[in-house]
Amino acid sequence: MEITGGGRLEVRITSADVGKRVSVRCVTDSAEPGEKFTDTVGVLTSWEAGVLLITRKSGESVRIPESGLVAGKVVPAAPARRRGPAATFAELARATARAWQPVESEALGEWTLRASDGFTRRANSVLALGDPGLPVAEALAHARAWYAARKLPAYVQASTGAEGTQELLCAALDRHGWRREVSAEVRIGALAPIGDLDADVSAVRLSRTVDEAWLRRYQRFEEASPAVRSVLASGPSVWFASVVGTEGVPAAIGRCVVDGRWAGFMAVEVAPDRRRLGLATSVMTALARQALDEGASAAWLQVEADNDAGRALYDGMGFAPHHHYHHYRWVEA
Repeated sequence: MEITGGGRLEVRITSADVGKRVSVRCVTDSAEPGEKFTDTVGVLTSWEAGVLLITRKSGESVRIPESGLVAGKVVPAAPARRRGPAATFAELARATARAWQPVESEALGEWTLRASDGFTRRANSVLALGDPGLPVAEALAHARAWYAARKLPAYVQASTGAEGTQELLCAALDRHGWRREVSAEVRIGALAPIGDLDADVSAVRLSRTVDEAWLRRYQRFEEASPAVRSVLASGPSVWFASVVGTEGVPAAIGRCVVDGRWAGFMAVEVAPDRRRLGLATSVMTALARQALDEGASAAWLQVEADNDAGRALYDGMGFAPHHHYHHYRWVEA
């Protein structure tokens, strides 16, 4: 139904709008003066039993009682970015997946089940792009059994916050007992400005292969398994960067995968006592120049929401958020 409020405020959404991006205003129970209403923008992922579930671009789910609605309307997808490359979610999701390939994979319809002996969630989760060819509940049950057979926790990777992302899947995961464990931003930007940075790249060494020294700086080295080298080496055109440090451990490292027009940056790390000296910028600039030589023009990277230092660095390089991705873990009842 369509509910009309007083004045110009109207609720112009119904349960038929599930799956669309909406903006709603509702009455709050806050006792604070002047805080009578609250606004929420996101994808309407369900409207059942008098409760709306709206998933914000960050992946946060907001439950709103229908009785508290004051206004609501369908709104267009987020406005197009004004800087950097254009990219659809599907294109970017597939490019990021090619840059971090699992040791073992199996198709489930258009989904991909990925396993790599537990080395990183990305390489040990369901890449749920497209139609699994089964009802979602059955597909998730199949995934749980697949990971259990490998003695691995079951994870699903799903995204929010851009046109074509997976808010409805995220809501379904929540309903079926999966819990969001980690979230990160996928950011994109133009590649040439990174290659043009005034950075000292003379000390940056580029290699096609990962060596023991590089791994000793890599933060995940302690959890390294036989799968680690396979995953790190995967991708269309892979480069490893390092800056010589002390005692055989690099002062800084980085990894870049060149894939057509895209260059993906990963594992950019600097020794704690060498931070704020421009080493991360030097590593990324050297990798960007190599990627430009191979014909790439756009860049992407992933940064966790609580990595303030990384976000500040990437802001300065022109990277802007494209979407968020999340890992949901099956939790036994």
